[in-house]
Amino acid sequence: MASIRERYGDKFKELANFSHAAAKIDTTNVYQKANPNTKKLMDKLISDNMAEGSRLEGIENFKAFLAAIKSGKSGLILMEHYANTDLPGLIWLLENSDDPDCRELGGKVVAIAGMKLNEADPMVRAFAESFTRVVIYPTRSLDSATKTAASQEEIEAETKKARAINLAAMHAMDKCKRNGEAILVFPSGTRYRPGKPETKRGLKEIDSYLRMFDVMLLVSIDGMILKFNPDNMNDMLAEECAPAVCIYKASPVIECKPFRKEYLASLPEDCPDPKQAMIDHVMEYLEKQHNEIKK
Repeated sequence: MASIRERYGDKFKELANFSHAAAKIDTTNVYQKANPNTKKLMDKLISDNMAEGSRLEGIENFKAFLAAIKSGKSGLILMEHYANTDLPGLIWLLENSDDPDCRELGGKVVAIAGMKLNEADPMVRAFAESFTRVVIYPTRSLDSATKTAASQEEIEAETKKARAINLAAMHAMDKCKRNGEAILVFPSGTRYRPGKPETKRGLKEIDSYLRMFDVMLLVSIDGMILKFNPDNMNDMLAEECAPAVCIYKASPVIECKPFRKEYLASLPEDCPDPKQAMIDHVMEYLEKQHNEIKK
């Protein structure tokens, strides 16, 4: 298998010329509209490697989700995360569907993305800006930054920065909801790394999304175009690229608040962390659905 850098490196100059997303995130640029020029190149990467048999499953659920959004309900998509092409693959399948509702939904998805995609590498940023995003300062990133901080003053400054960015992101997300867009979140907050089950565990912060949205769709994935390079796990452009059958399966539309209320009511009174238990329940649903695809 060839890496992205090896296979698509000849396109990097073109990507760089088209790229205009901010290299540093602050409160003024957390909402980033898709760049149609870089998206053409991302779509080529996806179409080159989306093998025959790749498809959406549960078309009726995608359609019902769109109908709920168009009726005025706020919509949340929680999706498994295995590769950096998970979001591009979903959008590509939606936009190239024979179903007009799926094509319409593909244009309404706004992803919640971490700052790293903008700040780590110019080419990673160029690929990432192919899709409309609201950028946040993830808890994991703040934890890492505070651990390496040289002083208490640095910790306080970084914490203040994270709060300001995430508050701006919340306002941007509210605007997206009012505009009838669907917010997509990876509940694990990171890609699953084989042999590291902790990377597949949901973040308890996701519980707040269940409280903020009316309806949600849980999307499980089988198959991935990109795989980690075992010799260079931190370089996204070193990831290995190869054709694969990718299947995205959607759950029936779930009413968030009743779903949350019913599950929390089932927990024992002495449950040490109800929020974590709630998102663990969501991740179990995604895993069960994932296993159904494999069958």
